[in-house]
Amino acid sequence: MTNFLIRIFIGKNRDINDPKIRSRYASLAGVTGIILNILLFAGKLTLGILSASVAIIADAFNNISDAGSSVVTLIGFRLAGKPVDKEHPLGHGRLEYVTGFIVDMLIVLVGFELLKTSIDKIISPVLPTVGPWTLAILAVAILVKIWLFFFYRKIGKLIRSSAVRAAASDSLSDGIATTLVLVSAIVARQFGIAIDGWAGILVALFIAYTGIKAAKETIDLLLGSPPDPEFIKAIYEFAKGYARIVGIHDVMVHDYGPGRQIVSFHAEVPSDSDINIAHEEVDKMERDMHEKFGCIVTVHLDPIVVNDPLVNEMRALAENSAKTVNAEFTIHDFRMTMGEKNINLIFDLLLPADCKMTTENAEKAVAAEIKRRHPDSFCVIRAEHPYV
Repeated sequence: MTNFLIRIFIGKNRDINDPKIRSRYASLAGVTGIILNILLFAGKLTLGILSASVAIIADAFNNISDAGSSVVTLIGFRLAGKPVDKEHPLGHGRLEYVTGFIVDMLIVLVGFELLKTSIDKIISPVLPTVGPWTLAILAVAILVKIWLFFFYRKIGKLIRSSAVRAAASDSLSDGIATTLVLVSAIVARQFGIAIDGWAGILVALFIAYTGIKAAKETIDLLLGSPPDPEFIKAIYEFAKGYARIVGIHDVMVHDYGPGRQIVSFHAEVPSDSDINIAHEEVDKMERDMHEKFGCIVTVHLDPIVVNDPLVNEMRALAENSAKTVNAEFTIHDFRMTMGEKNINLIFDLLLPADCKMTTENAEKAVAAEIKRRHPDSFCVIRAEHPYV
């Protein structure tokens, strides 16, 4: 069904780097969610009122909050797709995250309101009237939510949208919540026991938890969360395809909303290369990466000595010394100068993000290890943490 809807509404052009195509995918996800959640809300609300079940009513309002979320998400996608202007030279992409945060807060509010109602139902319990149609519609609602989970998950992966992926997680939580409501309805019908209020509390907590979890993820995006590791891996692999590029480091990714990423890094080239040819190679890599990944790329050229045996020997010594101190340490921007009494080794030391050692202690430890191995050396080390 998902592939059928994509064929009908997206068409043959499925280039997700095209903002218009990405917007179509988002619209398909949003409109589908709105229609199905409104239908579920109407059906469950009717059942809840007729059967006097607070759990079913709570579940109904959960669905209408999902429909509202889809509406706000659609608006967010529209606003985020606005072109750049004088006040926003990097576009409006982060508006998608802002609208997502608003939706998350609305979900949390609905959850706490339903929690209050459910507690009142426990204090003054009423046995709901449950008929065969109630059970049948709740079972259908669970199947619809499971399908929406897979539907949202596929589109969220295709367009790399945190908002749509959050909708997938929300749909799975909704399916679990409706299952709880179905169980409470079966217990009321078969055993005449009113656990409706307790089921309502569980549903309300599911709703609140989903909203808080999604809000945290959205805040992380606004503050600046690490990029997808697979994306970073792809950048490193892509750079290997250029003969004059020895290696890359200091990779940084700035996220200004889906489809608006700015990537920068340093590219190492042999110092004896023709600077014009090396620059032409780097320019080509920037253009190629923009075409492949749909992001703005800026590359800084770093010349390094690769054909001097002594420099290569000392670089290897520095690398091995760093690994001895910590197996995850790496070095880059290595330079060597000959002093009157010492060999000066100048390089950057990259520490893992979760390294317990301070940058100062790491610098001293690596310098001491190099000094132990090569007493005539003198190190100038700058330790840093990765940006990705």
